[in-house]
Amino acid sequence: MTALALPTRKQEEWRYSDLDAVASVWPLPAPARIAIQPGASEAYHLIQNAAEGAAAIHDYVIDIADGARLDFHLLNIGGKLGRVTFDVTLGRDSHFELGGAIIGGGDQTLEIVTKVTHAQPDATSGQTIRSILGQRATGSYLGSINVARDAQRTDAFQSVKAMLLDRTATANAKPELEIFADDVKCAHGATVGELDRQALFYMASRGMDPATAKTLLLRSFVAGVFDGVPDEAVKDRLEAAALAKLETLV
Repeated sequence: MTALALPTRKQEEWRYSDLDAVASVWPLPAPARIAIQPGASEAYHLIQNAAEGAAAIHDYVIDIADGARLDFHLLNIGGKLGRVTFDVTLGRDSHFELGGAIIGGGDQTLEIVTKVTHAQPDATSGQTIRSILGQRATGSYLGSINVARDAQRTDAFQSVKAMLLDRTATANAKPELEIFADDVKCAHGATVGELDRQALFYMASRGMDPATAKTLLLRSFVAGVFDGVPDEAVKDRLEAAALAKLETLV
């Protein structure tokens, strides 16, 4: 069997990746498969926190049957390269919700890549991604919503926001819509910004040290991503890991 060729920057989904790090773990294992049965409701989470200098790639292929729901919460913070991909297919009247946070510093490359296919009518999906990037880190979200011809009454959105702590950090955001049905509600938006200097000045004027002020603002920036986690213990782990990573950046 011929080994799969390494990806190149000519492939859109790999354009911003660290291809040297990818080569260190190539070829990749088969993707993890998740199948949500008709009418079921399940929640998954992942804290991607690979060791410094390592590469970690997690690929998911997800099928959500008619009337089912999957909530997936992701914190992507570890490794020289941390990449998580989702290939999701939705059945009739089903729902997929993704809440993802990327927090990176140093020379890290952290990525979330999604393809959500609305294959049947009346399905809904939401993707909320927040990135905080410092030093020379690169954070990327490349996500597509694909609505099949018969998938009428689809309702889907992508919300992508990135915060740059240093001018040397890079945020890439590429939300896409491919729609072949005519009765749909689909929206996407992407913004990249910096910490509010007026808010930092106000907090400093009240006696708060700069590091604490920055941490509080950044914590509030990503907090909403984990609001929907049904298990409080899981939510606490996600928030604690995010806060620990933030403290290394400020």
